[in-house]
Parts: sequence; C-alpha cells; structure tokens
Amino acid sequence: MLFTFSRTLLAATLALSFAVPAYSAEPHKQIQADAEQYKGEALKLLERLVNIDSGSGYEPGLTQVRDIAVDELKQLGFSIELVPDKAANNSHVIATLKGTGKAKILLMAHMDTVFKEGSAAERPFHIKDGRAYGPGVMDDKGGIVAGIYALKVLKNQGFKDYAQITFLLDASEETGSEAASELIRKTAKGHDVTLNLEPGRPADGLVVWRKGSATAVVEVKGKAAHAGVAPELGRNAAMEAAHQILQLGKLGDAEKKTTINFTVIKAGDRTNVIPDQATAKADVRAALPEEFDRIEKDLARVSANKLIPDTEVKTTLLRGLPPMPQTPESDKLVAIAQGIYGELGRTLTIEGSGGAADASLSAGVGTPTLDGFGIVGGNIHTPEEYAEVESVVPRVYLLSRMIVELSKR
Repeated sequence: MLFTFSRTLLAATLALSFAVPAYSAEPHKQIQADAEQYKGEALKLLERLVNIDSGSGYEPGLTQVRDIAVDELKQLGFSIELVPDKAANNSHVIATLKGTGKAKILLMAHMDTVFKEGSAAERPFHIKDGRAYGPGVMDDKGGIVAGIYALKVLKNQGFKDYAQITFLLDASEETGSEAASELIRKTAKGHDVTLNLEPGRPADGLVVWRKGSATAVVEVKGKAAHAGVAPELGRNAAMEAAHQILQLGKLGDAEKKTTINFTVIKAGDRTNVIPDQATAKADVRAALPEEFDRIEKDLARVSANKLIPDTEVKTTLLRGLPPMPQTPESDKLVAIAQGIYGELGRTLTIEGSGGAADASLSAGVGTPTLDGFGIVGGNIHTPEEYAEVESVVPRVYLLSRMIVELSKR
C-alpha cells in the first residue's frame, strides 16, 4: 500500500507525540462557549434537513439538502465543486477551505437516507424526552450539522492553522455508487487524515473498525409445469432456492465476525404454476478481506449440492465496501480524541461496527481514518431513529478541537 509523504509524516509525528499527552484538564473555554452558543442554531438546521425526504436516488430532496449544505459552507468561505453522478441521481459535493498550516484534513458525511419519499411528512422532526426524532436525524443529517457547526466554531476563533480542510458530502452512501467510491478514494489520497461524520454510537462512542460488505446472489433455473395437473413434470426453482438458502446461510464464521443473511427472495408470479426461475440475495459482512474470497469459493462449492434434480444453480458475490481495519494510526487518532473528550470530563467508547461506510474507502487507500464524529444517537435505519440533543455541544466541541490538534501535527 502506498502512502504519500504527508501521510507518512503525520503518522510519524503522531507516534512521537503519542507518549506525551498535551491535553489540559480544563476545556478550551472559547470553543466550548461557541459550541454551546450554536446549539439552538444547530438543532434548527437539523430540523430543516430532517424534514426533507432525501432517500437514496430521490433527486428533489437530495438537491434541497445539498443546496442547504452548500449555502452554509459557502458562508464559511469554502469553494464548492459539484460532481455529477447519474447512478446517485444527484451530485456529490467537494467543499474546500484553504488555510496557512500544513495538515490536510478530510471530513466526510452523506446526504442520502434509507427512508422512502413521504417519511418526513409521516414522521417530521420533533424532540421528546431529550431525543430528536425523524428520518435520517442521526444517519447522517446529524453528521452534516456537526461538521458545519464545528467549522463555524473554528471560524469564530480565526483558526486557519491547517493547509486545507475538505468537506466531502456523498449523495449515495446508503447504496454505494461506484462514482462516489472512486471520488472518495481519490480525495482521501490527497489528505493526511480523514474524520468521518457517521453517527456517534449510542454509548457515546467512535468507530475504529468496520466490516466490509458484499451481496451474495443465487440464481436458480428450473422448469415450469402446471402445479395441480402435472407438478412432477416441472423442476421447482423456488424449492431449490429455499434449499440453497438453508445451506448457504451457514457459511458465516462467528469467530471471524463473518455473517451471511438472506434478505431478498423472488420466485414465480402465479400460484398454479411451478416456477422456472428464482433468485435469492444475501447480505454478507466480513471484518477480514480474505473472508470474501472464502465465501465466494464456498458459495460455488456448496451450491453444487442440489435438492431438485435437473435445476441449474449459479452463485455470484458482488463486492461492496472493503473492511476498515483497526490500525496503529487509527489508535493514535483515538488517543487524541480521548484526550480532547477528557477536557469535558467525558470518556469515549471505542467500538467496531458491522455496518460498512465511506470511511472504509478512505482507510483503504492508506489515509489514517477515524469514524463516528456525528451526533450521538440510536435505532439507526428504523422509524425510531433518534439523536441525543445533549450530545450536540460535546460533539461539536470534539470535532472542533480534533481539527485544531491535528493541525499541529
């Protein structure tokens, strides 16, 4: 794996500074005050974003969210480049701010959600018992808000000791377009460090490793026949697909954190006809990249064991995001973040995740990466998704101070 000189220099500098904590027992008073001052504004911006449907591929809503974010970033002095992506049905955003220092810092968040059109009207933004609710409130509109307001805090401080801050807004993170993946890889290569603004974990944590993702596809070809008059003349593709699901679903490996879960099944369209075609798809997650090679081979090997004679079974593994491993460089970033959070009398939990994210692409090109800098929340990807209102100030403080500390290295 190739590393640019600047990334190598940053890692070396981190290693030198790691043994000598440079954090005060007291918080940075002005950054803390600004973060607290912006809490109300941040929640209002979060409300605006959450009340816009921006499910993956929904062009009107994604454009609205993009335009709001771009307007905020322009006011902070960022130059804006829109990168069209037909697969995402929208444009990704590359926002760039030049400074006077040496560090190149990449912030990433995404504008799309998993929720369909109409969700915002059904479940608009609201706050109850200290939690904000609404589609995408934590994943990842809270991340967009955390990034924007951390940058506002730094502007108030007149802080420019970085060479460049880039804020990349992905329009297709939940579906993973190839154009977005290439854009992230290319952008990350030109930076010393990446802070991904995916949600903070429910226990107030950061994410130091992630599993990679893939989709297993099983295609079965059978023979049609009348289901009542002469079923014996057919070759039931649905039955064979069910058999394959049961045996291929055992290919996971708990010790290696590899999972395979069948989630989509399609077969036939009439109850009185033996189906001649069936397709099943499984979500595959792995913490080790070599596990995808193993799964691909085992899919082909095990599927040769058929229940229905004279059916044809084909298996394919479509690879998505790679795993994001925990590394010495990410551990050093964790140490910096823990020191900063300690200024507030808080402790971060450090976790892994079975969910894949854009951070995997950044880490995959050798850029030290740490994830989970968004607003803390839970029940991700469900109608009960929430963000903790009282996490807004500490998370804006954490991200602001993280940029300051990384700019010193």
